[in-house]
Amino acid sequence: MKIRSWIFLFFTTLLIGVVSAITVGLILKFPEDSSALEVLLYIFGLIGFGALFSVFSQMGFFAYLTVHRFGLGIFKSHRLWNGVQLVLIAVVLFDLFYLRYTSFHKEGDSLVNYILIPLAILAYGLVIAYVKVKQTSSVAFIPTLFFITVVTILEWVPVLKENNTLSLWMGFVPIMLCNTYQILMLHRLLQSNQSKSSKQTKPTAL
Repeated sequence: MKIRSWIFLFFTTLLIGVVSAITVGLILKFPEDSSALEVLLYIFGLIGFGALFSVFSQMGFFAYLTVHRFGLGIFKSHRLWNGVQLVLIAVVLFDLFYLRYTSFHKEGDSLVNYILIPLAILAYGLVIAYVKVKQTSSVAFIPTLFFITVVTILEWVPVLKENNTLSLWMGFVPIMLCNTYQILMLHRLLQSNQSKSSKQTKPTAL
């Protein structure tokens, strides 16, 4: 990826993180009885929060691209590497349920509350992977699913430990939107970097 494309991806992803954090923060906890200065300070805090998780998202994205290439090099086969990723997806989703349940479950809590989040992330990952395949090829399905599920959950861990509803959503929404944007923009940016004289073909990978 060229520097110009990386800069574009960085700042647009940063903007998505900031806007989504402000939106979620104001919806979940609008400081109604606060002064204008306090509201402004609260918004500045949301901007910093969104920017921070946007950077986490971008670090995770480029880290996964590197790991993906290493994985293909080590296993020498898309099918074998995809199998490894599927196992990791299952393990991480189960851990998300199990660790939250054992850490935060209280008597009377419904088990559904702990199952719903992993299932929702999996369902969302399947939808984004399907969209990615429609835009590229079937080769991208498992890597996209892995990135949207496993990498998102790992980036979400710092706020998961707090088990605070506001923090959970303010961390999750920016990370998920930033990750979705990056994975769906990558092949477009790579295509735009191709020479105009070359024949434009449908991408076959991430």
